[in-house]
Amino acid sequence: MLRLIQALSLLPLGLLQAAGALLGLLVYAASPAWRKVARDNLRQAGYDPRRLALPAALAAGRMVGELPFVWFRHGPGAAVHRVQVQGREHVEQARREGRGVLYLTPHLGCFEVAAQVAASWGPITVLYRPPHKSWLARLAGARLRDNLRIAPASRAGMRPLLRALRNGEAVGLLPDQAPSAGEGVWAPFFGRPAYTMTLPARLVQLSGARIVFAFAERLPRGRGYRLRLHPLDAQLPADSAQAAQRINREIEALVRSCPSQYLWGYRRYKVPRGAPVPPADAPANGAAA
Repeated sequence: MLRLIQALSLLPLGLLQAAGALLGLLVYAASPAWRKVARDNLRQAGYDPRRLALPAALAAGRMVGELPFVWFRHGPGAAVHRVQVQGREHVEQARREGRGVLYLTPHLGCFEVAAQVAASWGPITVLYRPPHKSWLARLAGARLRDNLRIAPASRAGMRPLLRALRNGEAVGLLPDQAPSAGEGVWAPFFGRPAYTMTLPARLVQLSGARIVFAFAERLPRGRGYRLRLHPLDAQLPADSAQAAQRINREIEALVRSCPSQYLWGYRRYKVPRGAPVPPADAPANGAAA
C-alpha cells in the first residue's frame, strides 16, 4: 500500500484531486450516514444542505486524493512550493519577540500542506492521533520533513509541545478535533455545544506563545494553495470555557470564508467516551454529527 501511494505521488496534482473528487462523489452517493452527518452539520451552521452538501463531499474527496502528492512529492515540484502565503509577517513578528507560534488549523482546506509550509520556516511539532493499523503508522512517518515533528495526542504529547513553544518554535493543532474526555469543555460551535479542546489555552498560558490561525485554501484545477495566516487579535480569556468559545468563534469565521472546503462530514458534536453530557439545552446527540 505504501509503495502504491508513493507511485501515485508522481501524478499531477490536478489529476489526483479530480480522482479524489470522484471518490467523494461515490461516498456521497453510497453512504447515507455520511450524507446525514454533513447535511445536519450544514443545517446547524445555517447553510442549505441542498446547495453545499455535494460540493463539500467533492472537496473532501479532493483532500484525500491530494495526500500522496502532499506527503510524498519532493523537490521543486513538491506541494509546499505551490503555496501562496498571506500573513507571514505575523509569524515573523512573533519570532522577533522571542515567542513561539501556535498554529491553529481547522479541518478546512489542505491542512497538511500548511504544516509543511511552517516547517520550511523553522521547526514545528504537530499533534496527531497514532493510527491503529501498522501501514497507517508508516504513512504518518512519511509525513515527516526537515523541521517537521509529530507528537501523540495524549498527555505525554503535552511535554514536547510545551518544550517547542518555550524554545521559540512552532506547534500545530487541529482545534476543531474532538478531544478525549477530561481534555475539553462544552463550547458553542455554530450555535450548538461541541466538546472543544482546552489545550491551546493551556499551551499559551504556560509558554506565552502567539496564536496564528492558518487556512490553506485549495485553488481550482490543481493550481496549488493559498495559505492565509492571521493572529488572534486579543489575549485569550483565563477561563478555559471562555477561551474555547473564543477559539470556536474564530474557527466559524474561517469556515464561513470558504464553507465548501470544510469537512462537514466530521462528527464534530459527538460525546467522547467518558465525557460529561452536553448542556441540557443541547439537541439530542443524534441530531447532528
